[in-house]
Amino acid sequence: MTDSRAPFIVMGVSGCGKSTIAQLLAESIGADFIDADDFHPADNKTKMAAGVPLDDSDRWPWLDALNKLLRDRAAHRQTTVLACSALRQAYRDVLARELETATFIYLAGSKAEIQARMEARAGHFMPSTLLDSQFATLEEPTDAIRISIVQSPEKIVAEILVIIGIPSSGQVH
Repeated sequence: MTDSRAPFIVMGVSGCGKSTIAQLLAESIGADFIDADDFHPADNKTKMAAGVPLDDSDRWPWLDALNKLLRDRAAHRQTTVLACSALRQAYRDVLARELETATFIYLAGSKAEIQARMEARAGHFMPSTLLDSQFATLEEPTDAIRISIVQSPEKIVAEILVIIGIPSSGQVH
């Protein structure tokens, strides 16, 4: 069984369903949901909305802030489910720095599946034109729980709960 107080980080390229799955997972285990996108500075969002991929100089301060948030919450024994792209191993290393444990859950899907999802959603700052850069940056994790996105969100969360060994009754707080 996974340490129920450690953060769960639902990761993958934009459009894979991170926020939806992370929010459902958090509700299922009685944890708090946090969307990493909410912590991007305005300059990052403006850059992405203009179709310009972020570079590492844009990402490092954002990742450091997310790591601090996760460490603070873990220190207060607050269970967190974070939705964050975490596309490269170096980014995942920063997110997990100084945490006893962190469980990464990788939502895997084909470019065609994710492209269709991105084109169907409205009002998101990340345009589908940046999907190529997302896949180019992606270093598929070898130490994460890998879940296919080709099923309903409820089935994805049910599969995650079985793998992490946490009941879905909301007993974890």
